Amino acid sequence: MAITVDIADAVVAELNDASFSKEFTAVRSYRPQYDLAEMSTLHVTVVPKAVVIAAVTRSGVQYDVSVDVAVQQHLESEDAAAIDPLMDLVEEIADFFRLNPLSACPNVSWVKTENHPVYSPQHLEEFRQFTSVLMLTFLVVR
Repeated sequence: MAITVDIADAVVAELNDASFSKEFTAVRSYRPQYDLAEMSTLHVTVVPKAVVIAAVTRSGVQYDVSVDVAVQQHLESEDAAAIDPLMDLVEEIADFFRLNPLSACPNVSWVKTENHPVYSPQHLEEFRQFTSVLMLTFLVVR
C-alpha cells in the first residue's frame, strides 16, 4: 500500500486507541465532506495530503509524509463556551502525535505539526461549524 495511506491508517488507529477530552471515532477519507445535518456529532477525519521524496544517501531515500487531521462539528452557538473545548481537543491531538510514536509504523518519526489557521472563520460564519485542520508531517527513511 502507498506510504501515505499506511501512515494515514496508523494515525487513525492511534486516534481511536487514545483517550481525549471529547469522544470521537476517527476515519480516513479522500473527500472529507459531510452534509451539515451530519455535523451535529464530532467528526475527526484523516486525509493523506502530501509526500516529499529526497535522496539522503546514494541508496537511502527520505519521505516526508503529511496527513491532515480535520476536527469538525456544527455548533448550537458561536460563543467561547462552545468553541473552547474543540480548540482544546485540537491542541490535545497535536500534542499526542508530538509525544507518541505510531505503533503500526515503528520506522516513522514525527517531524512537525501545523495548524494554520487554528480554525476556519468562514465555516463558523457561514455554517456555524467549527473546522480546524492539523497537518502532521512524518519522516520515513528507506
